[in-house]
Amino acid sequence: MTIKPLILKVAIPAVPFFQHFEYLAPEDSQNLKAGIRLEVPFGKTSKIGFLIATSFESDYPIEKLKPITRIIDDIPLLAEIDLKLLHWVAGYYHHPIGEVMSAAFPVALRQGKEAVIKKLPKIAESESESETIQLICNEAQQNAIDKISATLGKFNVFVLDGVTGSGKTEVYMQLIQTVLERNQQVLVLVPEITLTPQLQQRFQARFSTHIAISHSKLTDIQRKNAWLLMQSGACSLLLGTRSALFTPLPNIGLIILDEEHDSSFKQQEGFRFSARDVAVMRGKLANVPVVLGSATPSLESLYNVKNQRYQYLQLPERAGNALPPLVQIIDIRQQKLQGGLSVKLLEEITVTLAKNEQVLLFLNRRGFAPTLICDGCGWVARCVHCDANLVIHKNKNLLRCHHCGTEHQLISNCPACQSSDLTSLGLGTERLESILTRLFSNKTVLRLDRDSTQKKGALDDFLAQIHNGEADIILGTQLLAKGHHFPNVTLVAILDVDSGLFSTDFHSGEKLAQLIVQVSGRAGRELKQGKVLLQTRQPEHPLLIELLRDGYAKFAALALAEREMACLPPFSYQALLRAHHENEELPQTFLQAVAELAQSLNSQNVQILGAIPAPMARRAGQYRFQLLFQHENRTALHHLLHQLVPQISTLKLAAKVRWSLDVDPVDLY
Repeated sequence: MTIKPLILKVAIPAVPFFQHFEYLAPEDSQNLKAGIRLEVPFGKTSKIGFLIATSFESDYPIEKLKPITRIIDDIPLLAEIDLKLLHWVAGYYHHPIGEVMSAAFPVALRQGKEAVIKKLPKIAESESESETIQLICNEAQQNAIDKISATLGKFNVFVLDGVTGSGKTEVYMQLIQTVLERNQQVLVLVPEITLTPQLQQRFQARFSTHIAISHSKLTDIQRKNAWLLMQSGACSLLLGTRSALFTPLPNIGLIILDEEHDSSFKQQEGFRFSARDVAVMRGKLANVPVVLGSATPSLESLYNVKNQRYQYLQLPERAGNALPPLVQIIDIRQQKLQGGLSVKLLEEITVTLAKNEQVLLFLNRRGFAPTLICDGCGWVARCVHCDANLVIHKNKNLLRCHHCGTEHQLISNCPACQSSDLTSLGLGTERLESILTRLFSNKTVLRLDRDSTQKKGALDDFLAQIHNGEADIILGTQLLAKGHHFPNVTLVAILDVDSGLFSTDFHSGEKLAQLIVQVSGRAGRELKQGKVLLQTRQPEHPLLIELLRDGYAKFAALALAEREMACLPPFSYQALLRAHHENEELPQTFLQAVAELAQSLNSQNVQILGAIPAPMARRAGQYRFQLLFQHENRTALHHLLHQLVPQISTLKLAAKVRWSLDVDPVDLY
């Protein structure tokens, strides 16, 4: 009787195929389990792959199968439940299984490095439990804690809607404490790296346990150690960004996403998954509760509350005796501004500084100015690779494209007419910093944006200066909008509300409302009441009126009603197929062929819109086109995609253009 050889089904990353690959197991190997890493021959090289199944049957002639090169792991690094999640993710996002499996591992383990923790971290010293957990929850906080605690060991999704400063973090910490006492693990996700240090400090002061940290600014070894600490069960608490989501937790008891509305939870390149949505599925598979916290819940989450899929918990008041900020619109029509600052705003800044309180100014535009123009002939400095202007960075004497990174030396003469009459139009954080330094020469102005915080540790230093009272005026971009607690900031101003009021993207109104509420939440977090000023040339715009008069909840309800009338998400489901190439005709021709193929498979009347140019039609020298799929039924949409995506690679131009599929896109750019 002939003994059949064992066939290993292997997922291989960095390979644009949707199927697994088959290899022969070594003759002396026994009991190989899914979830281990293997080195396998692939073409003229070798790759690190992941075992996803074994079988004695093959889809190919046995003599054509190659033996693997070596077995890297004796025991699986991924458990059955981890593999189940990854297979679901690959199916839902219609993405190659090898790439999805790769996303679950830190770089060092993807490279085949040994799965060993070199050095265990020390457990941080914490305050005693009696000192930290007894003097401190209001009724709404306690209700949220009780409701969620009652479901531990079961799958539930809770939307924790808490106004800024309402004490959501305290709710998180008490829930974490309960789960740790049950000897279970907790996963806490935040949207931005900048939010991890402050949460890490609060957790270390509270819990006597290892706290693993995982985000992209750590070294490969640090991320590998954090991954292995959780995977082995040696650590009980993981704090990380989107990429930490797939870390194996053998004894998971709770998943928390802070600022769940934030678009940073959606991967925007390559494997385009939503950490929020995948976290919900992970909670379902593990049978544990998922907490989605925000002061401005996403319309998708509120829609799920409305349909009783998620449970709604509200923290309507600021914790302690803190009062909500007073919000006021400043109409800047026909006003002479001084460096983008109205007379009213300058007066308020002066009054606030006189009381030794801090001011926070929000301007979501880096650089000195967004446009360089010639007064002589009208020439404008444009990026040669993108449909965009070059931004002036005066401190570095540069013109820089914020889309592709192209840089040029700042010029003094117009290249078209040789005139020296070049003018900087518009306002960026760098220019505003110089204006504020001149106007308030005896005060310290601190600028926080991606340019000023590039050096390692710079952001932490800036935040320490703010907390220590060493900064009087804090100027920044999105870095300041989320989650930061600045006790002495009593005046907050958004200088350019109007830039978010007009957009081709239907998400823009929701994003602007969330931004206004989040930035406003930095004001008056302690005993001093804060004030928020919104500079606008559209003081009667319905979005602003609704938001300021009725609050975010009422705005969200109206926005959902508008989405329903227009049959837009979350009342329908979308997938966006993007394609780009340096030749303008190729991506459009390719997507037209995809559209024709899709129509031939379209048995359930999925809307197929395009191919059309992307809102920024040219970026980094590539012409960009897109094709939109939409249907009111999620299953119908995915049925089409399931048939379509594997066939796209058979099209004539598929190998020439770069293309990607974005399921549930958060923007249409």
